[in-house]
Amino acid sequence: MTHASTASTALAAQPVAARKPVQRAGGVAVGLFLGARLAGAAVIVLVAQLTGQRPLALLGRSWDSVWYLGIAAHGYGHDLPSHEPGVHSDRAFFPLYPALVRALTALLPLGGGAAGLLVSWTAATAAAGGVYAVGSRLHGRATGIALVLLWGLLPHSVVLSMAYTEPLLTALAAWSLYAVLAGNWLWAGALAALAGLARPNGFAVAAAVLAAAGCEAWRRRGKVSHRLWTGAALAPLGWTAYVLWVGRCEGDLLGGYFEVQRQWGSRFDFGRGSLHFVHLMLAHGSRFVFPVALLIVAAGTVLYLLLVLDRAPLPLLVHSGVLLLIALGGSGFFESKPRFLLPAFPLLLPLAHMLVRTARTRPWHATVLVATLAGFSYLYGAYLLLYADAPL
Repeated sequence: MTHASTASTALAAQPVAARKPVQRAGGVAVGLFLGARLAGAAVIVLVAQLTGQRPLALLGRSWDSVWYLGIAAHGYGHDLPSHEPGVHSDRAFFPLYPALVRALTALLPLGGGAAGLLVSWTAATAAAGGVYAVGSRLHGRATGIALVLLWGLLPHSVVLSMAYTEPLLTALAAWSLYAVLAGNWLWAGALAALAGLARPNGFAVAAAVLAAAGCEAWRRRGKVSHRLWTGAALAPLGWTAYVLWVGRCEGDLLGGYFEVQRQWGSRFDFGRGSLHFVHLMLAHGSRFVFPVALLIVAAGTVLYLLLVLDRAPLPLLVHSGVLLLIALGGSGFFESKPRFLLPAFPLLLPLAHMLVRTARTRPWHATVLVATLAGFSYLYGAYLLLYADAPL
């Protein structure tokens, strides 16, 4: 029996009364997250009213949301006008989120935008629970709560309140990673497969499951449960199936999906495009969103190195490493790179440790730090949504 399965068995054997503090702390973490995001949404509403804009339209029908809602309403195969020149296929957008929106509009008297927001807020709540579960399992309840709070106060966390796919991907990723840590391979593989249907970078979850399964099989010399092999086989199915379907629709089974992404200006070029963009930005100046994006990606790189030095579990390193590699090596939409890192919540573990230590020794300093993060998150989120005029 593995250490993870032993731990999960011991947890299951605990009396209900012993598990209540864990559940209560999880409720605190989710409550803090919802409070943080509701406060951020209130700032959006206030600024939108002052500028004569509609907050629900901003949150539910901005940028990529329009494409997802179009797919939910009409299916694939419809191109929409874009700010970028050239042909833009809606097959660049993965199907799970619009399928959930379509199901909600069929079941409830909701429009597409409202259904999209309901899916996103529900997924964000589930994601907060998963982030807490991972953090508390590894380092205790206090770190789990701090991890959720930091994730909810990231500069780009306004996306977690919008009709976007990052909340859904993060929920699936967090609970899949938790299942891996607990030795529940079937759940890990199934959730990874769904993550692969949520976003292009959702294959990072499958990579984490496959790496952990391979490591466990190697350590035990192949003497592992059939559940491990089944979970590992399930993990990449969602992403692979959609990529092959797009390839078949485009007439190029293996390359069609990647051609669709190239039409959008998105490709993996090992960072050459990003370095060229940074050079131009430093030489000629740019709008505020671009240097902030650069600082966030640079901070993510440093945090990943700290995560490696801290000897974090392999699935967390692989998941966060793949997402960071995509952000660093991908070309196009430089201002969106911080959003691509939102599901890489394990990167915040070093900061969560620091926040917990500060709260224990200097609680006033921790309060000021959290308040500062919240203020910047809310104001910057309002700026991104109402003033920046740059793709989120």
